[in-house]
Amino acid sequence: MHKSIADRLGEEALKRNCALELSVSKPDPLMVASRYKDEYVALVCALFAYGNAQAIVHFLESLDFSLLETSESHIAEALQSSYYRFQSSLDIQAFFITLKRLKETHGSLEKLFLRGYRKKQNVMDGIAVLIDMLYASNPYRSKGYQFLLGTIPSSNPTSAYKRWHMYLRWMVRCDALDLGLWNEVRPQDLLMPLDTHTFRVGRKLGLITRKTYDFKAVLELTDALKTLDPNDPVKFDFALYRLGQEKQIL
Repeated sequence: MHKSIADRLGEEALKRNCALELSVSKPDPLMVASRYKDEYVALVCALFAYGNAQAIVHFLESLDFSLLETSESHIAEALQSSYYRFQSSLDIQAFFITLKRLKETHGSLEKLFLRGYRKKQNVMDGIAVLIDMLYASNPYRSKGYQFLLGTIPSSNPTSAYKRWHMYLRWMVRCDALDLGLWNEVRPQDLLMPLDTHTFRVGRKLGLITRKTYDFKAVLELTDALKTLDPNDPVKFDFALYRLGQEKQIL
């Protein structure tokens, strides 16, 4: 990798590591998650993080996260008018009910994640446990609901699992942006939350040669960034994302 690109990307990551990057003029779902500093609220924010950033934040700000502590009937009544893109009001009601049940039964999401992760320090194994437990907590199914949660990863995944890897970045890393709510997952094991912005910038910078936006591209970009910082490759994610979103290039 060319040293000048490495240096400039490092400088960009340092510059972007600032609370001012999360604002009304620069909306991001992490802005909402940061107000609560709660792993369940953050999961809601991460899984709804698809589409236009301003629309995502607008929707998240319409939600009452205290509903996770109320009865299922109250959740259903309070969310009967809520919807977001592919998710109907029934999908959103079911999602909140699922989280409530999971929280009451198992408590910490980190502990559930560790059941899979600890075996091989593989974050995909941890994600598989979380998604499996979410589905096991509620028999409700629909296209929108299953899009929100995602499929349980196989041994050879194809999806980039962008929203889940972004959630892990928020939970594991701790800086001016990320929340650092989990303590037992190593930052060096995280994978890049690959979206269209980071994929495009990654290709332009020569960090990705793969032409397909998939899990192999996630691994390729993560490995390239490990040459910059083997202990914290995902620290460059937000900078790459903003560069792509703002249509800039280093």
